[in-house]
Amino acid sequence: MILYNVTVSIDPSVSEEWLSWMRTIHIPEVMATGCFVESRLSRVQGEEEGGVTFAITYLSPNQELLDEYQSKHAPLLQKSHSEKYIGKFAAFRTFLHVIEEFK
Repeated sequence: MILYNVTVSIDPSVSEEWLSWMRTIHIPEVMATGCFVESRLSRVQGEEEGGVTFAITYLSPNQELLDEYQSKHAPLLQKSHSEKYIGKFAAFRTFLHVIEEFK
C-alpha cells in the first residue's frame, strides 16, 4: 500500500468554497480514476499564518496504479485545481510506502 498525501494551504477568503469543491468535485474525480481504494480529508492543526491547511490522503494498493495516476490523471486534475485557485494556495505532495499496519 502507498499513501499519496497532498497538503494544501488555502487562502482563508476562499477556504469554504475550496472545501466544498474538494468534497463534491475534485476528490470524487480523483477516486473515479480507479487508482485509489480510499481517501481522507483532514484539517491540519497548528497552521501557518495566512492560510488554512488541509491534508488529503489517498490510498493506492500498489505502485503500478500510483504510476498510472501520476502519468494519466494527475496533470489534468492538478491543472484544474491550479487554474481555479491561482494565487490562493500552496501545495506539496508526499508519497509514503506503508511498511506495516497496526490496528
